[in-house]
Amino acid sequence: MGKVVAAAVTVVSLAALGGGAAPPRAGGGACTLAPGALTVDDLPAGSSVLDCAAVGRLVTHAGAGVTVPGPGMKVSVDALTEDGSLHGFTLAVAADGTVSYGDLTHADTDADAASAHARTSVAPGRARAACADDAYATAGHKEYDTYEWFLGDGTLPGNLAPDDARRALEDAIGTITASRNDCGFGDTVTAKARFLSRTGNEADIDRDARCMARDGVSVWDAGDLSGGVVATTCSWSRAVSGGPDSLREADVRFNTRDHTFTDHPGEACSNTYDLRSVATHEAGHVFGLAHVGESHESQTMYTNSFACSTAARTLGRGDVLGLRSLY
Repeated sequence: MGKVVAAAVTVVSLAALGGGAAPPRAGGGACTLAPGALTVDDLPAGSSVLDCAAVGRLVTHAGAGVTVPGPGMKVSVDALTEDGSLHGFTLAVAADGTVSYGDLTHADTDADAASAHARTSVAPGRARAACADDAYATAGHKEYDTYEWFLGDGTLPGNLAPDDARRALEDAIGTITASRNDCGFGDTVTAKARFLSRTGNEADIDRDARCMARDGVSVWDAGDLSGGVVATTCSWSRAVSGGPDSLREADVRFNTRDHTFTDHPGEACSNTYDLRSVATHEAGHVFGLAHVGESHESQTMYTNSFACSTAARTLGRGDVLGLRSLY
């Protein structure tokens, strides 16, 4: 049975800029950045996006990329990959223009290390049942109002008709906002979402699964991503004093060029991803959940979503606790 693996990897680098250019400086003073895509070493934590004229520039790490937002904003990319590699990171810009990348982690580490908010009491290698596992992790943002989203007007996952795709995605998003589970937990989560319409706007995600400059419209669509990527979520949020950042936009794209999806996986299913399971996982990212790793396979936010399995359509204990911690 195939696996989709994902992680929200945050990266810190304090290395100086290579290639002969002057290193960016914190606390004022001009700096020079080389043309083209930057790395986290080119724009290290503590440097100023204002002094370096870095707003709108693409910063990459380990195959993932984000476009530098303006002061007071944060952008995160989370990509599900078929080979199990962690693919994503977060870049935040403080009100004074200072860059940060969160906690240092590497692509071969357990995804629980990606979030300082991870909670776990399970020994590695000893997975617990969905309703007995209280592991969760949060990404540092939430939707304070109502997440209003649009459906792209192109080809949709599973070749579904627009109304069918909308219903499937609404159901997946609703699993998060209603904390839908089989564990007997009532819904105390206040998260809200509303579908608006189809749109000609596209998710602000390029074919290499990198977050581009946001257009202010939260779009779920399908298209071409890097071959090993199954789906990608880009989230933009604004800093809030004393609380999680406030979500401003979140786009989701499914890779329909290289992978297949279905809304009705059956016994003959093979190497096909259940649309609602993947969409529920991605909606978890939208509303501020991060990944949990090894020994937490029963949770929707586990780093893997299993091909042909519908298990992630409902939440585990840890998923619900994570949402309750935010909402």
